[in-house]
Amino acid sequence: MGLFDFLGFGNKTESIQEFIAKGATIIDVRSPGEFVSGHIKGAKNMPLNTISNKISDIKKTNKAVIVCCQSGMRSGQAASILRDNGIEVINGGGWQSLQSKL
Repeated sequence: MGLFDFLGFGNKTESIQEFIAKGATIIDVRSPGEFVSGHIKGAKNMPLNTISNKISDIKKTNKAVIVCCQSGMRSGQAASILRDNGIEVINGGGWQSLQSKL
């Protein structure tokens, strides 16, 4: 992994495919109302304001995580929280963009 990959500027499609190959869980951190209006099939809805309370549940799955939201801002925050808690995570960005990479 190069410096640009570490900073999040690498080939995100390739990284997402690697995470999918590992059986990663997709977590959508938008509000329940946003989630209901459209989401990636199989994604779990965990709003950003609840993600810190879900750390132990996420760790129990023993899976890598791809987080997404509407634009990539909230998922970036969620990725930082999860990474700080020892969870292998990638920011998938906006859910519609992520869906096109799956």
